[in-house]
Amino acid sequence: MSDHDDLATALDCGRTIEELADYLDAGRVPADPHIETCPECLNALEALERVGRLSRDLIDDDAAHLAPPPESWFERIFTTIHEELRAGRSFPISHPDPRVRITVTEGAVRALLRDSGDAIDGVFVSRTEIVGDAETPGAPVQINLTASVRFGTSIQQLTEELRATAYAVLAAHTELAVTAVDITVEDIFTDSKDTP
Repeated sequence: MSDHDDLATALDCGRTIEELADYLDAGRVPADPHIETCPECLNALEALERVGRLSRDLIDDDAAHLAPPPESWFERIFTTIHEELRAGRSFPISHPDPRVRITVTEGAVRALLRDSGDAIDGVFVSRTEIVGDAETPGAPVQINLTASVRFGTSIQQLTEELRATAYAVLAAHTELAVTAVDITVEDIFTDSKDTP
């Protein structure tokens, strides 16, 4: 049985995380026109690359301390990627012309939250959740973020920065009525390049 058997469920576009992981492992050669133009596939590739970068750092650090990388950690991350990359619900964005209907998918908003969070040095966002009736304009919505932070950094400072960033990007790119951004720090990681 393959390590990725539980990742074979198709995304909304028809591709699977396993197919995309194999494509990434092959260096994206030969180029697949569907994958390279599909927003869902591109989000998945980016998420897989992020996990790959972090996992390489963790493996290097674990090797330095003679401890094997936790297999369940990888499985949990891959499962989370699979769940979060689905398009999910559609959130409305107002337009002055009543004949025009604009929406942003839940998957796109989650990708926005992950990308903006990961742009903060010392933070890796592993899970995002949008709680509430986000499909109804003006309805209160709560954002739950789960993150790992770098060892030796201020958890309070990083979570405050992550919360402010989440509010800012959601205000700039959506019309969600965000009432709270809750952050759970589930893990501490060490960059191998920072290890003496």
